[in-house]
Amino acid sequence: MVHYQQYCQVSKEELFPQGEMMEKKQKKFLTVAPFECAWPNDLRFREAGRGCVAFDAFAHNDVTVVFREQVGSQHYHYKRDNCPHYTVIIGSHRNKRLKIEVDGKTVVDAAGVGLCCSSAFQSYWISIYDGLISIGKGRYPFQNLCFQWLDSNPNCTVQYIGLSSWDKHVGYRNVNVLPATPNHLSLWKHVDFVEHDFGEDDLEQELEDGIANYESWGLGKFLENWELSDMFFIVGKEERVVPAHKLVLEACGDFCLSSSVEEVVHLPDISYSVLHALLQYIYTGHTQILESDLCSLKSLSLQYKVMSLVRQCEEILERIMSDKQLVDSTQLVDIFYPSWLQCSKTFPYGLPINRERLERFLSTGEYSDLDLYVGVHDIVLRSHKVILGSWSTPFTKMFTNGMRESVSSVVCLKDVPLEAFKIMLEFMYSGELNKEATAGINTLLLQLLLLADEFGVTLLHQECCKILLECLSEGWSSPIGRRIQYAQFFK
Repeated sequence: MVHYQQYCQVSKEELFPQGEMMEKKQKKFLTVAPFECAWPNDLRFREAGRGCVAFDAFAHNDVTVVFREQVGSQHYHYKRDNCPHYTVIIGSHRNKRLKIEVDGKTVVDAAGVGLCCSSAFQSYWISIYDGLISIGKGRYPFQNLCFQWLDSNPNCTVQYIGLSSWDKHVGYRNVNVLPATPNHLSLWKHVDFVEHDFGEDDLEQELEDGIANYESWGLGKFLENWELSDMFFIVGKEERVVPAHKLVLEACGDFCLSSSVEEVVHLPDISYSVLHALLQYIYTGHTQILESDLCSLKSLSLQYKVMSLVRQCEEILERIMSDKQLVDSTQLVDIFYPSWLQCSKTFPYGLPINRERLERFLSTGEYSDLDLYVGVHDIVLRSHKVILGSWSTPFTKMFTNGMRESVSSVVCLKDVPLEAFKIMLEFMYSGELNKEATAGINTLLLQLLLLADEFGVTLLHQECCKILLECLSEGWSSPIGRRIQYAQFFK
């Protein structure tokens, strides 16, 4: 998996509903994944230290543009870069703040400047002239100026432009680089506007396809995602930063992570591709890796005691050797979590995650990042956002939409029945419904059914419906049957 999103072919039927295809045209644009940076070859000022870039951007969070003397890394993380540069962040931290950084240090953090990012494409322009940074909105550069800042120690070498993002995908289109003049006269009428061409082989894609699909469920959507992460790896000689979640890792192996402080794990001798394969296997139950990296993956898995992956690597290596083949450095190998291991002691997604460990973490509160105050008596249940978010779209949105719950470790659910919610919570950690808790308690079963529907826990909702149908099959004389008859009579 490559974090800097390239392009994928999307048909018109997928992009637009039937009837709208003739009214809309596909548009070329670039999608940049979280904490990545794109450096198209022709995005550069004609004169070092002087120029203007105009563009459209689509972002749920921040729009980040970087200016450097030389092209930066595709996996660019500007806070870790020692090369002199300017960074302009529009809509910083899900609000209308504007930030300007010099060499990774904030020099401007302003609110109310009239600039913000949007879930629809908006037009911006940024001009640099001998350290004078001007920022405006609209399709016409040097008009609708919103903010200016003068660097007392100007960097007159910046020339290349990087299109980056913070912790969510950002789409860019219509990117144009123009010369800048001292008096900032409008040059737009002298320049033919063209859509920026990112290459003949580049394909078209709607930005929504690159953004995490919150309608899906499972841990896969949190793979190498900064959402809800509480630790990160610094991997390889390039010191790439890779986020992860302590609970997920410790439920799968032995990573020796603290439950109280943010953890940073340095892996200077491990390549990113090997760490990515390990994390992808943990979060999705499937990964791909080059044959030449199998031994490294096996060693890393053994180090962290992800034993099912160790065995998988051993089996593949033995098969290669038994066939008397040389390891192919270009051949990709698929690795799946074995179906025969997917028994009652594993997490319900077919992942190498031990259910008993998860249940223990729920009961002890270890690695907890969430206190749930449930019911009228405010009973506190300690939980983990990544587990609730993996099952439930409403919980995911609650924890990631930039509102109070996104930054708080406390959520209050006043109108939720406590006993039913506890059963739903246990289901999220075990994948199994405690049928003894619902046997003969019809009110609790109905409450659980409604809760599962409210929070979008699809599998639990199906289990409740199955139990309900079994009860109804006993006849309308059952307690639930009589209750439904009563409700229909007074409807």
